[in-house]
Amino acid sequence: MDGLIDQARTQLWKVVNSFSQVTRDEQTPTIEVALYEYGNDTLSLTSGYVRQVSPLSTELDDLSEKLFALQTNGGTELCGTVIQKALDQLCWDDSPSTYKAIFIAGNESFRQGNVSADEQCKLASEHGVIVNTIHCGSERDGISGGWQAGALIAKGDFLTIDQDQAIAHIVAPQDKLIIELSTQLNSTYIPYGQVGKQKKENQAAQDNNAYRERSKGAAVGRAITKSSKVYNNASWDMLDFVEESPAGLAKLQKSDLPSELQELTLTEQKAYIEKKREERTELQNRINTLNKEREAYIVQQKKVQSSKPSTLDQAITKTIHRQVQQSGYSVQ
Repeated sequence: MDGLIDQARTQLWKVVNSFSQVTRDEQTPTIEVALYEYGNDTLSLTSGYVRQVSPLSTELDDLSEKLFALQTNGGTELCGTVIQKALDQLCWDDSPSTYKAIFIAGNESFRQGNVSADEQCKLASEHGVIVNTIHCGSERDGISGGWQAGALIAKGDFLTIDQDQAIAHIVAPQDKLIIELSTQLNSTYIPYGQVGKQKKENQAAQDNNAYRERSKGAAVGRAITKSSKVYNNASWDMLDFVEESPAGLAKLQKSDLPSELQELTLTEQKAYIEKKREERTELQNRINTLNKEREAYIVQQKKVQSSKPSTLDQAITKTIHRQVQQSGYSVQ
């Protein structure tokens, strides 16, 4: 499964960006993502060889960090167990209008183990959670292995991908400047609280992880994510925090503030934050403008491709856009 995890690492930002095009009542929805590792026999047998890597969270940099830390070892894929744990452990939104989905990928039989994958798919559907199955292999093997049946039960999509396919990234003239502007964006983040400094350092670390995969488009994809509303860091960044809670700044302890704000009056603090916000908005607008030019260039350069999605990001993005529209969202 090395190829699958590699695709997940390098295409994470493309998948996230598919949500940046989604709105409801002209508002971009909040996105929470969880991650489970399974099919690794070094994990505990009593856990069903399943480990929750990350709970549902808006902290996309943390998710990236954990993805890049994953190691594959191969092993038994107990799909029923991992779906069961996702349903039981995650804090799913109760609203029937919220898009809730599980994407599960593998290359073995979908129905292995003592926990019935079909029963868990049925239970997921009853709770308003769509299960999309992604078989890493041929469509025929995916059907015979139960992957298609599971998706049908949970009202999801059955998809097949080539986990070992090389990621094709068309280099555009705008890429270099987009990545440079993404780095400049980091200077507009003002950490606060006990974890602020660590989170900002992790932001730069995930930039570096993406940059190492630049030949696969990861750095550009991450830059585009950072210029969108889906990239929210209110838990540690002062600008996002104040935008969500305008009165929150006055309630913070002096020790929670970064050094450059500690000796300023509340009015001066607000002015400092507003200046940083203007800088961030300008950089984000420049990235978005360049990305529109980049997309137009790629359309012209792209060769005719198969209509079937063949890589993880293509499969997930296509499914997300179709399903969210069925849930009442709009896709730009």
